[in-house]
Amino acid sequence: MTERHIVLEDVDPVIFYGVNNTNMQMIKALFPKLRIVARGNIIKIMGDEEEMCAFEEAVTAMEKHCVKFNSLNEETILDIVKGNPPKIEKTGDAIVFSVTGKPITPRSENQLKLVREFEKNDMIFAIGPAGSGKTYTAIALAVRALKNKEIKKIILSRPAVEAGEKLGFLPGDMKDKIDPYLQPLYDALQDMIPAAKLKEYMELNIIQIAPLAFMRGRTLNDAVVILDEAQNTTTQQIKMFLTRMGTNTKMIVTGDMTQIDLPPSQTSGLVQALKILKDVNGISFIELNKKDIVRHKLVTRIVEAYEKFEEKAKKERLSQKQADMNSFNKTIEK
Repeated sequence: MTERHIVLEDVDPVIFYGVNNTNMQMIKALFPKLRIVARGNIIKIMGDEEEMCAFEEAVTAMEKHCVKFNSLNEETILDIVKGNPPKIEKTGDAIVFSVTGKPITPRSENQLKLVREFEKNDMIFAIGPAGSGKTYTAIALAVRALKNKEIKKIILSRPAVEAGEKLGFLPGDMKDKIDPYLQPLYDALQDMIPAAKLKEYMELNIIQIAPLAFMRGRTLNDAVVILDEAQNTTTQQIKMFLTRMGTNTKMIVTGDMTQIDLPPSQTSGLVQALKILKDVNGISFIELNKKDIVRHKLVTRIVEAYEKFEEKAKKERLSQKQADMNSFNKTIEK
């Protein structure tokens, strides 16, 4: 009796086997002539050679479906074993599928523009207010590229402006120190990659965290590199970051011009980069606005309220400046 081993490399076995192994039980029932034993990510099969070949083909097709859609059900298994294309609901412009199997799609015109520009250009600047989906969409594009094997790794970076020298006093290794600042990126990843697979990717450095301070000297090849909160980079930092780009690499830089946390005396690297790079071929600039906000409806109202407040404060400053100038001129005339 022949024996073979199939390794589930790209999929979370928990999703593949189903809740309480329901998927695996059905697969066994559809191949009664084989003895099938599943342990972890390894499936051991024994039996007729021809039957085992058919089983391997079916498992490969199921694995591909599972990787793409983050789900596998009994109906899909039956279709694949029978040689029929699985019934798939219309998903429109889905970028990837969440861990619950739901499609993650662009939810505004500018988010869709970001997706399309990513396909055409290797460097994207996505600028917009809080909640406009720039970071989430960027993560989805990176995950899709990784799943499609277009790249070998995802690299995440975010300036830890609040920390400065205090970073060294936080407990743990560098990952533990920088994790609080990268949590929004992890939140998005956890929506799109099953927990066990995400942990594996992190351990194998397929998904990496890269504090800006440690990026110098690196050449980033075969990757999607995301710099989040870029408005808080210095002019030196963003130049250093952008010049890390290697072969077969795409960069997405996201930022919100209304949330610059740098000292007033320091110029935002993102502000300067947008001016310097605006006419460079191969770089795309996407401006998202309050119409793109996909969080709670209050977020849009909050953004609008702050815009009105800042506009009013700006007018008052200009008015005061003009009044001071008039007062100064009158003093000179006397």
